[in-house]
Amino acid sequence: MAEQVQINLLSFQRKTLNSYLLKAKIRESGAILIRKGRSRNWILQADSNQIQQIISDIEIAEQPSWLWLIKVLSKQHHQLTESEILNLVKLNPAITINQLVSLTNCTLLQARAALDIFEWDM
Repeated sequence: MAEQVQINLLSFQRKTLNSYLLKAKIRESGAILIRKGRSRNWILQADSNQIQQIISDIEIAEQPSWLWLIKVLSKQHHQLTESEILNLVKLNPAITINQLVSLTNCTLLQARAALDIFEWDM
């Protein structure tokens, strides 16, 4: 089982338009989203796979007010292993090298290696 991390989302409701859609997408990934008391802050509990799922869902949705969450998740996210990068490529076979680097914060060499392994396995 992957390790769960806790990420504070400050002013979640105020920063996002259509926040109910974003909350639904986060919960679809299996992550837990909890409001912190009566404040405007929220807590996200997710593992690395769920974080990657949330990031890709946000990018697909193309909602400009949701992009701040990608930055927060990327800062809190640990460096991915080669197998995790390869799993991301398997989930999205049409991903480009630049998209893979920006999503995972991996090096260009790691992204190319994952894409090469994926293409050779097909």
